[in-house]
Amino acid sequence: MDVGSQEGRAALASAPGRAGRQVAHGPWLAFAASVVILLVGGVWLAGHVARERALAQVEARGRAAAALDVAVLRSELEKQRSLPAVLAADPDVIAALDTAEAAKIIALNPKLEHLSAGTRAAVIYLLDRHGMTVAASNWREPTSFVGNDYSFRPYFRRAMETGTGEHFALGTVSGRPGLYISRRVEGAGGALGVIVVKVEFDAVEEDWRRLGEPVYVTDRRNIVLVTSVPEWRFLTLTPIAPDAPAEIRASLQFGGAPLSRLPPRPAALAGREDAVEAVLPGARAPAGYLDLALPVPSTPWTLHLLGSTEPAVRGAMAAAQLGTALLVILAAGAAGIMLYRRQRAAATAAAALVARAELERQVAARTVELSAANERLVHEMEERRRAETELQTLQDELVQANKLALLGQIAAGVAHEINQPVATIRTYADNAALFLARGEAAPARDNLATIAGLTERIGRITDELRAFSRKATGRVGAASVAEAIDGALLLVGSRLRQQGVTLTREAMPAGLAVVAERVRLEQVLVNLLQNALDALVGRPDPRIGVAVEAGHESVHISVRDNGPGIASEVMAALFTPFRTTKPSGLGLGLVISHDIVAEFGGELVGRSEPGGGAVFTISLKRST
Repeated sequence: MDVGSQEGRAALASAPGRAGRQVAHGPWLAFAASVVILLVGGVWLAGHVARERALAQVEARGRAAAALDVAVLRSELEKQRSLPAVLAADPDVIAALDTAEAAKIIALNPKLEHLSAGTRAAVIYLLDRHGMTVAASNWREPTSFVGNDYSFRPYFRRAMETGTGEHFALGTVSGRPGLYISRRVEGAGGALGVIVVKVEFDAVEEDWRRLGEPVYVTDRRNIVLVTSVPEWRFLTLTPIAPDAPAEIRASLQFGGAPLSRLPPRPAALAGREDAVEAVLPGARAPAGYLDLALPVPSTPWTLHLLGSTEPAVRGAMAAAQLGTALLVILAAGAAGIMLYRRQRAAATAAAALVARAELERQVAARTVELSAANERLVHEMEERRRAETELQTLQDELVQANKLALLGQIAAGVAHEINQPVATIRTYADNAALFLARGEAAPARDNLATIAGLTERIGRITDELRAFSRKATGRVGAASVAEAIDGALLLVGSRLRQQGVTLTREAMPAGLAVVAERVRLEQVLVNLLQNALDALVGRPDPRIGVAVEAGHESVHISVRDNGPGIASEVMAALFTPFRTTKPSGLGLGLVISHDIVAEFGGELVGRSEPGGGAVFTISLKRST
């Protein structure tokens, strides 16, 4: 390390001490005042936002619960409304009122009793045109309605006038509240009477009680009819007109209920008109609620649900205010640290300049070294790229050389294959000339047809030789397995016949193709066939088998011979360059074949058969 660097470090080490002595008190007083203002304002704002959110959640939950309660109440009403309509058209009911026969009227009592039990109606009873009960489902009970006069009831008068009526009232006999649903019974001569179904809401109220939050239903005069708090029944939300109680008591609708005000009273809650405060039965102190009201369809009623606000609001505000206070304190601590560091940073700026200059000098020197190393790396990469290109060129030339070497091995056989047809062509041509000279056209045509077939055979051989000798394009695609095998067998066919080798070729699926290049695949097959022929020299009954096994994703091409097989020491280095068992061989044929198959994405393996002989298998991907 040079002297400049040591001086920079010394300056940095001594700067903090001086900075600590230079801290000013003015900024800290302003900082403390800002923290206090931010803490008070943040806590208040967080409490306000949390309260509004909690109230919104209470309202959303309450309205969802109220909608469900309305649906349950409406379902119960609609189910019971269908019963009077059905009974008003019942032949037994019409006949009993029309004839006034005692037997028919008495027979209705068990029927109504059975219907009441099955539909869960509180009571079903039949009134004649004068309002007298002639039959009832509670005919067996001491509180039976049979014989009672209900002509004063509004539901009777309304049904006789308009056909239907509904009236919520306290039972004059049972003393139990319920909704009376009435329907006029029509006969041939007009109105015969009224069928009435009383619906009690004990089960509905019990379900509401289990939910925990107070629920009650009011009529158009704001009188509570159905409620989960029994003490609130027949109380009112608003004062009733002075003459109304007398009229109500005259109809015996609510018995002797005082019709006093409900406990919930409006509460002061900013921005909320539905806020109320109430003391529930059994509670010691009033609690806050949201009075969430929904109309009950098909009725003049309104359902009210009191959603409790205090636990949710109190918890939300406490959590929000505590979180905000912690956040402000943490932010103030972070800001204080930043302020302290800022004052220290101002004091250490000079020392930092010295250290920065030294660092820049070192970075510049290191940059020069890295640039030189980068240039060397680029040069090495170029050299490696050139070496790889030369290696690929050498590999291609080696493959071509191997191909030409194979052509040299099969040249004599191919020459024989061509010389024999050429001699035969000469003979047939001479004979055709003699036949033409004699005027014998038919034999001459036969000879010329034979000559054409022989030239075709020569053409196939020479075409295959030209294709085989041509350099491969290197493009891998779909290659026909049958065409590759046919070409390889055509090239080694002469040698097969010269050695007297029996060739067995198994059938394969039509149109089978693999991912390869046809010329190079044919070269691999010629290599394997030539090796098999070399292994069969001097062997009795020589045989070579070519088989193709096609799978769903791969194809396996096997070349099998019944020669001496592969020795174990040769098997260990089967695909090693320059390892061969032939006196004049270079030991490159199998290596090149192995590399070609590997370029196709396949595999070439060899093995000895237990009974003698060797088998080489080419595995390639099947082309779709």
